[in-house]
Amino acid sequence: MTAHQSQLVLDCADPETLAVFWSRLLGGVPVHRDPGWSRLDPPGGLRMAFQRVPEAKTGKNRLHLDIAVGDVTVAAEEALGLGARRVGEQVRDAAGAFQVMRDPEGNEFCFVGP
Repeated sequence: MTAHQSQLVLDCADPETLAVFWSRLLGGVPVHRDPGWSRLDPPGGLRMAFQRVPEAKTGKNRLHLDIAVGDVTVAAEEALGLGARRVGEQVRDAAGAFQVMRDPEGNEFCFVGP
């Protein structure tokens, strides 16, 4: 079997709101297929889809996105203005820097930079 990744699907309570948040963060135009399903094709990235589920998010994600940026501090500040939340302090080491963030529904993601 030969397979390839077609999209990343996030379970959520409000697909339209998350599609708009992620479009502002990554670019692209959100598409709202129906109240339970939205998607986004960020330029140069993997399609992201958002599907409504009845249960709330509990605990830490087992999978998260790392988003490469030129300046972790600036990216985190801009994301805060879009409705993201910071998790802990920025980490800096010999490999660079990263900041753990959460989207408006609490899904973790990281800004990673030099």
